[in-house]
This record gives sequence, C-alpha cells and structure tokens, in this order.
Amino acid sequence: MSDPIKYRLLRAESESASVRKDLKVAVVLWCLTGLLGGHRFYLGDTGRSVAMLFTLGGLGVWTLADVLFLPRRVRVVNARRRAEVMARHGLLEG
Repeated sequence: MSDPIKYRLLRAESESASVRKDLKVAVVLWCLTGLLGGHRFYLGDTGRSVAMLFTLGGLGVWTLADVLFLPRRVRVVNARRRAEVMARHGLLEG
C-alpha cells in the first residue's frame, strides 16, 4: 500500500471513530429519555424522535420496541457513517 493511500486510510479511520455512536450511551438515553425519543435524537433519527416526543413514545409502544432493536440500529448507523467517511476520502469498503 502506497504512503498516500495509507495516510488517507488512517485519516478516514480516525474520522470514522470520531463520529461513531456508542451502544452504552444509546441505552442510557433510552432508560432516561425513552418516552421522549432521546436515544433516537442521539442516533440521528430526527423525524421519528419528534414523533416520539409528541406522542410519548407512541404511548410507550415504540419505546418498548426500541429496546429490542437498539443494538441493531446502532450498528446500522455506525456502518452508514463509516461508509460515508470512506467514500468522502475516496476509499472503497471491501
């Protein structure tokens, strides 16, 4: 691997790590602000967060469902963010 590519890869990995979401933080937010959608705001789901905010988590139904899907959602958000960073740096995921 040539030095310029290695340098771009290191920069991309560093940027990717800095925008990564933490499952523990998401779970704590779910515990503290689940009915208000705080965990969804943290993950960038603004539209759904506002809906949860005004409906008290779909009267609790969405909040309870979210605890089951939260680990997967964090993985999906992190994978999408990593792919965006790699594409911005001209690197392909493979």
